[in-house]
Amino acid sequence: MTAPRVIRLNPTDNVVIAIDQVAQGATAFGLTARERILKGHKMAVEPIREGEPIRKFGQIIGFAKSHIAPGEWVHEHNVGLQEFERDYAFCVDARDDDLLPPELRATFEGYRRGNGRSGTRNYIGILTSVNCSASVARFAAQAVEKSGILADYPGVDGVVAIVHGTGCGHAAYGEGFEVLRRTQWGYASHPNFAGVIMVGLGCEVFQIGRMKKEYGLEETDTFRTLTIQETGGTKKTVAAISEAIRDMLPIAGRAKRETRPASELVLALQCGGSDGYSGLTANPALGAASDLLVRHGGTSILSETPEIYGAEHLLTRRAATREIGEKLVARIKWWEEYTAKNNGEMNNNPSPGNKAGGLTTILEKSLGATAKGGHSTLRAVYEYAEQVREKGFVYMDTPGYDPVAATGQVAGGANLICFTTGRGSAFGCKPAPSIKLATNSDIYRRMIDDMDINCGDILDGVPIEEKGEEIFRKILAVASGERTKSEELGYGDLEFVPWQIGAVM
Repeated sequence: MTAPRVIRLNPTDNVVIAIDQVAQGATAFGLTARERILKGHKMAVEPIREGEPIRKFGQIIGFAKSHIAPGEWVHEHNVGLQEFERDYAFCVDARDDDLLPPELRATFEGYRRGNGRSGTRNYIGILTSVNCSASVARFAAQAVEKSGILADYPGVDGVVAIVHGTGCGHAAYGEGFEVLRRTQWGYASHPNFAGVIMVGLGCEVFQIGRMKKEYGLEETDTFRTLTIQETGGTKKTVAAISEAIRDMLPIAGRAKRETRPASELVLALQCGGSDGYSGLTANPALGAASDLLVRHGGTSILSETPEIYGAEHLLTRRAATREIGEKLVARIKWWEEYTAKNNGEMNNNPSPGNKAGGLTTILEKSLGATAKGGHSTLRAVYEYAEQVREKGFVYMDTPGYDPVAATGQVAGGANLICFTTGRGSAFGCKPAPSIKLATNSDIYRRMIDDMDINCGDILDGVPIEEKGEEIFRKILAVASGERTKSEELGYGDLEFVPWQIGAVM
């Protein structure tokens, strides 16, 4: 009988990860398993005394709560967390990104917008300033779709209502308001929209007129605003939005894809429903693709601060300057204060599903999640929904909750997303298409209608670099118009979730 496969990721690790399920009494890594070890879970390969660190990836992921013998299952029943020193070693691993000469860089077929940015999709968006205008926005999008007029404009990807649950009942100043304002402006100016109508109620805290004034926005043929109260109620507003869209459709329909450099791509790196394989397969493969994009002059955005917590020292080492590294550390400290203030803790992760998949502590999850960022030098750290202007590998501070994190990245300018999952997240995004990467072959087969790429074959010997190249090719194809599985399923209308900070009043 073939011995079950396990893998030791670093010579200093005192655990191995089960590639196959290891039955109690089976031999793996030259040891007899003292109990069943599920796929993606960990088995001790040497004695670990109580209080000693448990190492995976060559890094500390927790501490033994009791003595752990070789062959024992290592999970939350015998692993805990405690404080320990981390060496941020600012900039020691920073290096040149080895950019390719312009003539060797990849291209894609995208939409060149008037501001010089490039879109990968050609939507018309109906944005809402407040939850009170959400239904009207949806009514208008449905009315346009039912009218059949979109059939006359095959180059337009559709009309999408971008609605949310806030915009009022909060302070008209401060951090929470600024986050919402940046998010709204980022979507209003996003290159994947050929035209935008923003609709409000009229009396809300988040005033459209104020945002227009503060960002210098003016009404144009492709940017219109209105409120329900001024327009005269629901039916009149739906009619007014529909008319504005009819006026924009010929303009949007004239937009044609043209050859654009890959340097115009801004890729959001996301993971959700992670498992014990995430840090072994899809995440490092996406990291390899991210490095390729950077070499071709493009930009990739790593995010989800609660899910890089405990691995931030690996990013500070890659910071281009100490100031960039210090800014990342400052965001970590902000999160520690934020969670404490709300009677939480940073180790509220992993989720029950993550734990069932083999992840034990936030440190372990973060080390795997950080692999999505590859090895490129960290060029900038941005706050939530702040416009990303720097080329290369950058970081954006966001929550770990996927829809909120992705909303911030898209507001920052991401024109497509790569999303890894091991448990099977159901996610899509508009206006930025989302490419789903399965961490294991089981979930790829089970959710074949949702998954774009299987990274589980890395466990069967496919090199990470080869899988990274496959992902990079997929990125270029999707950027050029190839539809993702989530687009075919119709995802993206409900995944706009701005980060709501502060009191709801």
